[in-house]
Amino acid sequence: MLTFTDQLNRQITLAHPPQRIISLVPSQTELLWSLGLEKEVVGITKFCVRPSAWFREKTRVGGTKNIHADIIKSLNPDLIIGNKEENTEADVTALMEHYPVWVSNIQTLEDAIEMISGIGAITGRQSAAANICARIQAGFSALQPLAEPEPTAYFIWRDPWMVAGGDTFIHEMLRTCGLENVFGSRRRYPSVTAEELSISGCRRVLLSSEPYPFKEKHIAELQAILPEAQVQLVDGEMFSWYGSRLLESPAYFQSLLHPLK
Repeated sequence: MLTFTDQLNRQITLAHPPQRIISLVPSQTELLWSLGLEKEVVGITKFCVRPSAWFREKTRVGGTKNIHADIIKSLNPDLIIGNKEENTEADVTALMEHYPVWVSNIQTLEDAIEMISGIGAITGRQSAAANICARIQAGFSALQPLAEPEPTAYFIWRDPWMVAGGDTFIHEMLRTCGLENVFGSRRRYPSVTAEELSISGCRRVLLSSEPYPFKEKHIAELQAILPEAQVQLVDGEMFSWYGSRLLESPAYFQSLLHPLK
């Protein structure tokens, strides 16, 4: 028997390396692809858009927060990979009664590295995972953050305005860039008012591409509230996907910061 520990400090025991894997998290689905698990992954969510071939071809088991138990049962998985934040506790608890479920819990870059290593171990892809971790760490070591922390707000939603709080992976990525989250004292993804924004001292506004698809037309709305701030559209995957997408994040962050360097 093979025993592994997930990021909730739970032990998962497998009789053999998994051959039928379901991923319930987009960024971790992409990681499984990067680890070369083409044949082993049999199910993904409707939000697992990368790689595009898997999105077209793999069976979808619902969304990250509305999982279809009947579809999962039909796939007969020998491992399910989820996440504490992106999946609901009720769904994950119910799945644990029937299947081995490995759950990640990520707020920091160190957590992400640990997750990649852990998934590499439980899927028998330790070497590939170690290579990805080393490349991510090298990339972030080379990243040159802003010399002076810049007050920043990172928006994930409109109507109501919602931002990333201080206990999120997005907050960690902002900090790594030298961007000071003006709503870092708030938890998760709080809603904020125009008045709160106007007195926040924010000098840079980042409008994420996900989950709300901010576009050029929304820049003027925030500029009206914060006329002195620089308002930018950003690729949300670079800030919030904590799998192998992190291979690309440092270079993206460097290009984002470059105009102010």
